Amino acid sequence: MIVPSAVPVPPLLAVLGGERLDPPPVWLMRQAGRYLPEYRALRTAKGGFLELVYDSAAAAEITLQPIRRFGLDAAILFSDILIVPHAMGMDLTFGVGEGPRLTPPLTDGLIDGLTPVPGRLEAIYATVAAVRAALDPHVALIGFAGSPWTVATYMVAGAGSKDQGAARQLAYRDAPAFQALIDRIVAVTVDYLSGQIAAGAQTVQLFDSWAGSLAPAEFERWVIAPTAAIVGRLMVRHPDVSVIGFPKGAGAKLAAYAAETGVDAVGLDETVDPAWADAMLPPGMPVQGNIDPLALLAGGAALRESVTRVRAAFDTRPHVLNLGHGILQETPIAHVEELLAMVRGA
Repeated sequence: MIVPSAVPVPPLLAVLGGERLDPPPVWLMRQAGRYLPEYRALRTAKGGFLELVYDSAAAAEITLQPIRRFGLDAAILFSDILIVPHAMGMDLTFGVGEGPRLTPPLTDGLIDGLTPVPGRLEAIYATVAAVRAALDPHVALIGFAGSPWTVATYMVAGAGSKDQGAARQLAYRDAPAFQALIDRIVAVTVDYLSGQIAAGAQTVQLFDSWAGSLAPAEFERWVIAPTAAIVGRLMVRHPDVSVIGFPKGAGAKLAAYAAETGVDAVGLDETVDPAWADAMLPPGMPVQGNIDPLALLAGGAALRESVTRVRAAFDTRPHVLNLGHGILQETPIAHVEELLAMVRGA
């Protein structure tokens, strides 16, 4: 006799496991952020961005804010992809009105001078545990990290850049040094994601925000190979936990990424034709995306057309409805509510 499990399977996890649901589960990249007045109020009260990330109670509250407001199907940890280089020993700051800064820039790719500070990860694990304890069992909790290529671009340049030129040049000029940096990021990232899973994350996402800046051969070496290494090691430690890969800007290289990295699901940015993706990706592989954040900003007919197009393209494939990138700060809350009503038929 089979006894049904008393623990519900969150819709997101069901889809990541290969089940197609209608309507699809919904969550939004950067769903906890500056478009929410409750986030802005807490940030004003607590201080800067990094202070919020390392304040576990505040970070847990921020993670939960969009769940309370919208009833989304998943919460994603409020943190930042640069926590990994911070734990590796780099100094990390977020200036007012500026992007993140990492010092000293690793222009030579060498990490020998860095003193690791693994304790910087403990607050993140505490956030995950606090969120998991507060979430309804039907709502999944997503952990995340930056993919090695994207993290390395910040570490080498010390900041974000338009073309990731410093990291690309280093990879060409001194591939062994760059490989050593990537390998170290892989090792720390595996431990970091494993720690999140142990604390309560039920699935994890790898953000490769700058994957689109690489030539095909470099993409194979610096995006596909490190991602496959992370996925393979996580599978050994946590065989029941799925991994979502999000190689933004991968374009035609997306098919190779899906086939070679071992990820369980692929996130699609807004530039990917969903019909093309459905034809090119492995049959039955879950996909996530890919509403243009600007369509959500516009709302109305533009949003409805985008939702209709994406859902029609994946009408036989497991699909998580999401944006093609992070929600924009200027997005009206009413448009998020409109999106959910479109998907859920309310």
